Amino acid sequence: MARLQGKRALITGGASGIGLQTLRQFVAEGARVAITARSVEAFEPVRQEFNDKVICIASDAGNASDQSRVADILKQNFQGLDVLFVNAGIAELRPVDQWSEDAWDHTFHSNVRGPFFLIQALLPLFANPASVILNASINAHIGMPNTSVYGASKAALLSLTRTLSGELIPRGIRVNAVSPGPIATPLYGKLGLSAADLKTVSESLQNQVPARRFGTPSEIASAVVFLASDESAFTVGSELIIDGGLGL
Repeated sequence: MARLQGKRALITGGASGIGLQTLRQFVAEGARVAITARSVEAFEPVRQEFNDKVICIASDAGNASDQSRVADILKQNFQGLDVLFVNAGIAELRPVDQWSEDAWDHTFHSNVRGPFFLIQALLPLFANPASVILNASINAHIGMPNTSVYGASKAALLSLTRTLSGELIPRGIRVNAVSPGPIATPLYGKLGLSAADLKTVSESLQNQVPARRFGTPSEIASAVVFLASDESAFTVGSELIIDGGLGL
């Protein structure tokens, strides 16, 4: 199919997990794509798979000043932008009494502050029409222990989905969100847990999901393709929950 033929897209955090799978589907659907990742080293597998088809931009998602530089690079290469998938973010899980101010700031800078200022920086580049998709989480809806700060940051993204929709739709910019449940990505391996603890956490999460399995990155990427395409032209300010029933 070619649902994104000719569209210019940016995927933040596009070198692994959901971002990488979305990149694959965007390219297969005909889009020209740029991605961001925190380190240059993260781009090597992408370059091996796509050669020079993908523009790779090193950027810290939590650094507001980096976002203007991302916009400048996109202006030079694309001259405009049709699709933005805000996927980069972090998940730190810990009891409420173990959070420091610095750790709290790190989560909100990466998951909310950086994405907000990226959208701001890209406003002059967005085409009319354009589509913005925010990667939120089912944790914004459920009271899962140890996810207080992570869940709050994703709830903030969902609030932005609604408020920015109302503000930007007159300019032809649609804003929507996907809220995944547990997805089989490298994210869980970055929680700093031992192999045994990680297995325990994974089994516990899977047992809470009515579908009795983790989702796959391709299942989220397919939803993002729909929201990025003209098929969803009348979808504005919506949240697509993809969680195997966890939030029921």
